[in-house]
Amino acid sequence: MIRLTEDVINFEDVTNSVRDVRAGAVVLFLGTVREITGSDETSHLFYEAYPEMAIRCMHELADEAKQRFPIQAVAIVHRTGTLGPGDVSVAIAVSTPHRAQAFEAGQWLIDSLKERVPIWKQESYKDGRVDWVHPGLDAPAAGKEPS
Repeated sequence: MIRLTEDVINFEDVTNSVRDVRAGAVVLFLGTVREITGSDETSHLFYEAYPEMAIRCMHELADEAKQRFPIQAVAIVHRTGTLGPGDVSVAIAVSTPHRAQAFEAGQWLIDSLKERVPIWKQESYKDGRVDWVHPGLDAPAAGKEPS
């Protein structure tokens, strides 16, 4: 399961998609929209992607993760469009034989996704300011703390 969606992410489906009887561990990472970034109140986020390239990059990450870690199955789902505080923006699930491997693989996948996949995030604050976050930098253009 690798996809972009404007719909709410069903993280139970994401988790179930990687369950495997050969795996003793399933790890699910959920990226959620914070209400406060530093001292700024978030109104909403807007995610935009180059879909064809983003999906291709997500498949490449999954393939690379399977080379690096003993992954039985992997799922990556990222939302696009407008999201409010508390909404899930990304879900990554992996299954591996042992828990340490699953945690390490999940960490590597989210870090690599943020660096390499062409998905852009615009942060809108309650005071009316707007900042675009550059892919790979994960910090608003105005130099705010990382998200």
